[in-house]
Amino acid sequence: MRKGALVYTLRVLTILLVTLGILCIIVGLVGCIVPVIPGPPISYAGLLMAWGVRGWSTEALGWATVIVLGIAVVVVTIYDTLAPVLGARRYGASKAGIWGSVIGMVVGVLGFLPVGPLGMLVGAFAGAWVGEVVAGKEGAAALKAAWGVFVGTVMGIVMKLIVSAAITGYFIAVLAAD
Repeated sequence: MRKGALVYTLRVLTILLVTLGILCIIVGLVGCIVPVIPGPPISYAGLLMAWGVRGWSTEALGWATVIVLGIAVVVVTIYDTLAPVLGARRYGASKAGIWGSVIGMVVGVLGFLPVGPLGMLVGAFAGAWVGEVVAGKEGAAALKAAWGVFVGTVMGIVMKLIVSAAITGYFIAVLAAD
């Protein structure tokens, strides 16, 4: 392969990886809110693409930061999975309430509730409440359990957004670095 062709190929690959990295960052941020998309891991993949394009070495990002961010991604992903259940249990939800929240979240995400992007949260809350009522809880007890699911879900979203925002900041710094 001629030198000119190799340089051209490397430029095309660089553009491809940076573009794919940007898409990963965007999808990762969206995934912090949409439950079926693993936001922080996708954002992290985008960061690794940008860092790889920069030769795995830049003043903006070192190995220690990459490892810490990777650990944060794993921890927040596990936390996001457990947070609604922990919130529900803390506020006295039953299995029916937890299952109701999952079903309500799916219904909300699919857009069956007329509240737009908040459908996931409204759906989780309403589903947990319906589950608790079906399980035999009344009034305040059902609302308290539904509130626990809501709090857990929001905490999971907030934690994912914090980690993905940090990853996005490092992504921009890596691309802007000399």
